[in-house]
Amino acid sequence: MTLEIVTSEDLHPLRHGFFTRRGGASSGVFTGLNCGGGSSDLSEVVRINRSRVALAMGVEPEALITAHQVHSADVAVVEAPFDTPPKVDGLVTATPGLALAVLTADCQPVLLADTRAGVIGAAHAGWRGALDGVLEATLDKMETLGAHREDTHAIIGPAISQRAYEVGPEFVEIFLAEDPDYSRFFAGGQGDRMQFDLPAFGLHRLREAGIGRARWTRHCTYSDAEKFFSYRRSVHGGEADYGRLISAIRL
Repeated sequence: MTLEIVTSEDLHPLRHGFFTRRGGASSGVFTGLNCGGGSSDLSEVVRINRSRVALAMGVEPEALITAHQVHSADVAVVEAPFDTPPKVDGLVTATPGLALAVLTADCQPVLLADTRAGVIGAAHAGWRGALDGVLEATLDKMETLGAHREDTHAIIGPAISQRAYEVGPEFVEIFLAEDPDYSRFFAGGQGDRMQFDLPAFGLHRLREAGIGRARWTRHCTYSDAEKFFSYRRSVHGGEADYGRLISAIRL
């Protein structure tokens, strides 16, 4: 099956894409393009999937760079493939021929580029990373390589939408303790539950940081099981594990 890739005019002419689960070699709960080495999927099958992504990005498999994601605000500059992936949630580079990638299954995959300066970035922004500043840190690190944030475009790819993201009062309190105005990213739910708008929060943080343009593709990972993996959907379905989507960009 052919790979299905969501792209954005805002990142053209750079090769990039938010890959759906279609076109992969995995089976079972991982059916499709599972690129998560941390899953319990067969490692050889994950390598096959990642090789297909690398081919689509026009790079060798070792030049498809991912990190050991830990829900942090830490960002690494990439100049060559790593021997050991760093424990970070953002990657930036000005080196042609490298594809930066992040893995997600409800969290926000964010691809960034200043095409004029020739600097790109990729960030894994779940609620914790976004709140702690991973998006701002990615922009800061891009600027060390010559990017200008006012010339930088960012696209948030498939992520869990507000209608599918139910949270408890303790979650809301964490955000309100940071800034009472963050209440606008929550809508009322059942009982004491609230619905959190993660993509809107990500867009807010990017725009407040002074980025030139930021958009969300408006794809909900939870709501479309045929196209996307979802951690939350797997929990609700009582599944033992879940696949990871990959999103990548290259110079």
